[in-house]
Amino acid sequence: MKIINWLFIIAGISGLIGVRALENQIFYDPFLDYFHEANKNMVFPDFDWGKLIVNYLFRFILNLLFSCVVIHFWFKNKKWKVQGGALILIIFGITFPIYLYCIYTHFEIGYLFSFYMRRFVIQPLILLLIIPMFYYRRYTLDNDI
Repeated sequence: MKIINWLFIIAGISGLIGVRALENQIFYDPFLDYFHEANKNMVFPDFDWGKLIVNYLFRFILNLLFSCVVIHFWFKNKKWKVQGGALILIIFGITFPIYLYCIYTHFEIGYLFSFYMRRFVIQPLILLLIIPMFYYRRYTLDNDI
């Protein structure tokens, strides 16, 4: 049974890696090259708001699903999976409007600030915080701390 859990965890992580590796082919994101060049003097790209938002939401949903698979099979706790998914959703709900505002103002709020807001929108960084948090939670529950 543990082998199946690890296979699902590996599949979830592979899915997250696949979303990142295939981002140029799967998603519409004119800011990939803009931030990849790391040149704040680069011309601000033209883009379609609707297409951009739909693609960010699609990417978020894929990252959320793969993250929930990892959490579920790592901890085998449905309640924690739901809590992890809710935490990811809350962080996205906070950072996505901020990032859209950064785009609207052509990153006048700050290039690096906009860059990091984008990271929270397009990548599952919160998963890197959730896993240690649940490990600590499991440790405190097991040791009655």
